[in-house]
Amino acid sequence: MLAGFNPFEWNLVKSVHIEKDDVTASPGAAATAEIRPIPAAVPGSVQKALLDAAFLPDWNYGLNARLCEWVENRHWIYEARIPDEWLTFGKQFRLRCLGLDYCGSIRLNFREILRFKNSHLTYTIDLTGDLQPSGNVLQVVFECPPRWLGQFGWTSKMTDWKPRFNYFWDWTSRLVQIGIWDGIYLEAGDAAELQDVNFTAGADPISLSGQLAVTGKACGPSDYTVEAELSEAGQAIQSASLSLNEFNTTGLCWDALPIKLWYPNGLGEQPLYTVRISLKDPAGHVHDVLERRIGFRHIEWHKCEDSRNDADPWLSVCNGEPFFLQGANWTPIRPNFADVSESEYRKRLELYRDLGFNIVRVWGGAFLEKECFYDLCDELGILVWQEFPVSSSGFGDSNPPTDDKSIEELTSIARSFIERRRHHASLILWSGGNELQEQGSNSLPITINDKLITRFAQIVREMDPGRRFLTSSPSGPSYCADAKDFGKQVHWDVHGPWKAGPDLEKDWRPYWQKDDALFRSETGAPGPCSVELIRKYKGDSAEFPCSVENPLWRRAAWWTEWSEFIMEKGRLPRDLDEYVAWGQARQAKALSIAVKACKDRFPRCGGIIIWMGHDSYPCPANTSIIDFEGNPKPAALAIGEIFRRDNSKN
Repeated sequence: MLAGFNPFEWNLVKSVHIEKDDVTASPGAAATAEIRPIPAAVPGSVQKALLDAAFLPDWNYGLNARLCEWVENRHWIYEARIPDEWLTFGKQFRLRCLGLDYCGSIRLNFREILRFKNSHLTYTIDLTGDLQPSGNVLQVVFECPPRWLGQFGWTSKMTDWKPRFNYFWDWTSRLVQIGIWDGIYLEAGDAAELQDVNFTAGADPISLSGQLAVTGKACGPSDYTVEAELSEAGQAIQSASLSLNEFNTTGLCWDALPIKLWYPNGLGEQPLYTVRISLKDPAGHVHDVLERRIGFRHIEWHKCEDSRNDADPWLSVCNGEPFFLQGANWTPIRPNFADVSESEYRKRLELYRDLGFNIVRVWGGAFLEKECFYDLCDELGILVWQEFPVSSSGFGDSNPPTDDKSIEELTSIARSFIERRRHHASLILWSGGNELQEQGSNSLPITINDKLITRFAQIVREMDPGRRFLTSSPSGPSYCADAKDFGKQVHWDVHGPWKAGPDLEKDWRPYWQKDDALFRSETGAPGPCSVELIRKYKGDSAEFPCSVENPLWRRAAWWTEWSEFIMEKGRLPRDLDEYVAWGQARQAKALSIAVKACKDRFPRCGGIIIWMGHDSYPCPANTSIIDFEGNPKPAALAIGEIFRRDNSKN
């Protein structure tokens, strides 16, 4: 159950207890809850629970998001009873929380046992000594989140580690999620367990064989054993049994494994294997077990053809085969990402797969996506460029924080990200963040000399040495590719442009014909979503005109092209249908020109990633190529025709 309170008011009662449709503990306690108990899914957001209980309007319609901001100004308490029978399954009990957004406390039997303040970390709490024989009550209390972490401000000062996009970006309205955004588990067991287990899979593209290393710590009596098995579709390929001492000192290393290689989408298949590690006593009883799904592949980075000697390598080579990286920037599917189901992830990722995309860049203004996202990318052959959660601010500065406290907190986040996701075959690189700039600069990409970036690089070398670390996106001498600098070889990984100018043939095509960038990790062009979606989600707002004079379209002020229509046609649009048809055709043409120009330059250009992939909010216009409901815009279909060409050849 979930209940809402004025900040700190619930503290007036020593033991606020939420029980079904009442709040009880002592006289007057019920009166402290402004929002009486309502059902709440876990994982799930406070906002979705309130929507389901009719306390909030649907923020996706019209301007309703403005009516939901009061939720941020309350405290929220999730409560559940721990079934007595669960406490018969072990001698030790831990609570493991994979995602709490953002700050508050965990209480057991009305006593605080943990404070938390970070959406990006997991939390594990030993409950053994605090559990009662029966009648245990668990509560997660969420306090008020920070007031502002949105698109504009000072990156150096935004040191609350909560996803920033929730506060407003040019492609979503403000909806500051609160809640349990990922799994929460009660673990029961004994002192025998597996800890910090790491799986490192590789491949030899010459012999077409695999390698697997497993390291970690096994805790238990010395006569316990660690058993390992590698299998495909239930058929064992390799197995071994190690003593605790062997596992803890040398781990496990298998070479020349008879496996099939994993390839990105469009280059080959994506065979996946299961590794199972079991901790057993002499009688064969299993005390702990861990499974991971892995793929065997070898990725290298080579210099692009004709690039200068000191240029970063932007030609990706998988299993000995150079290929063109072609994809989309991945932003959250919904602002209330706690409520996104695996089916919604699959719908979008399968569409990217079918369109020929082979990479997504998980943008630094968001969060580490749920495990199912990476599992699906492994399955579909979609590489993942994963950024740490630091992003530009587009106003005051885009410089990372330099204070020791922030760097240590971000170090913990980076370690957690790597530990949780490094086994995935789809993961191709780690990046320091989005659009970070040198200290004191408003135009130069950040370098490895930055204090935070240096720490990030050290952590990746230590924890995931086989993967590339990138300082930020963009990187190299230039932030954007300026036409006046074409031919100077100063455009390595660049961002932009995002608007095509009034005339595509005069302003856009010549730019791409002269482009010399080695890689483009953000390039976009705006386009409206479909007439059907605009009418479905406009609420009480007017659908027309499609200009900033209309409050509905003012939410997407950056991406309305009303004036471009007038310049091209010499008149106002007749209606919504005409404007949308024109805008979608314009976006499709603009992005087709850009994508084809980059792909035609392969291997002098290593790839292009479109900004952005899918909408997380029903903006009437945006740079997305997939709409809010997961349907492709004409631009996505046009790009797909180019991407589906053999991407290992020019």
